[in-house]
Amino acid sequence: MSNLDAFVTHALPLPEPLATSAEIEDRQSTFVAYIFRASTAQQARAAHTHVRKVLHAKRPASHEIMAWRCMVLKEGRTGLGGDGDFKIEEGSEDDNEQWAGGHVLKVMRSEAAMDAVVVVSRWYGGIMLGPVRFTHIQDCTREVCQAFRVEDEMQDCISTLTSLDDILASLQPGPSQPGRSGKRDKKDYKALQESLDVAKAKRLISAREKAINSVKALIGEANAKRG
Repeated sequence: MSNLDAFVTHALPLPEPLATSAEIEDRQSTFVAYIFRASTAQQARAAHTHVRKVLHAKRPASHEIMAWRCMVLKEGRTGLGGDGDFKIEEGSEDDNEQWAGGHVLKVMRSEAAMDAVVVVSRWYGGIMLGPVRFTHIQDCTREVCQAFRVEDEMQDCISTLTSLDDILASLQPGPSQPGRSGKRDKKDYKALQESLDVAKAKRLISAREKAINSVKALIGEANAKRG
């Protein structure tokens, strides 16, 4: 069975990187980073294996360095007790590039990347780079962590917009009233999500909040007149 077949027949879907850094080339060595969602160490290792055996099957990297950070439930806790029910689980692997995993983890901490795994691939070009190799590893990691944060922020915005749309729809006349028919269509935010335009998403959230307040005010006035 091929490497790809082994993954396809696995119960879980193939890991998909949320962001890939620009390649850094220095004296025939190449560095590139990937970031994946991972809520457990097992998922982190699956992503690491995916990079090694699938993405780089035809061009194996000299080192596949990784680090992960996950928020997990403490043993015996349910999650209903708030933040105290959770703990951060993290780790790293050098893959024979001594201390490299620690550098990836350090950047993930500084960028507050959570429930994620970063894999930094290095193709060694035959020339020793010295400490600057760690700078390249950190730069690649920082780039994907920042992209991950924007992706997370956009997802939060989309969730907020969807909730506000539901609230606004519940305040408006229903299908049984004159001029209304059929069920309300859900707004499609796919294009907005793909654009990663967080500023625009926040403007839309502000507009929805103002619309909700205006409708509530009109409802209040109408109720006062009937009363």
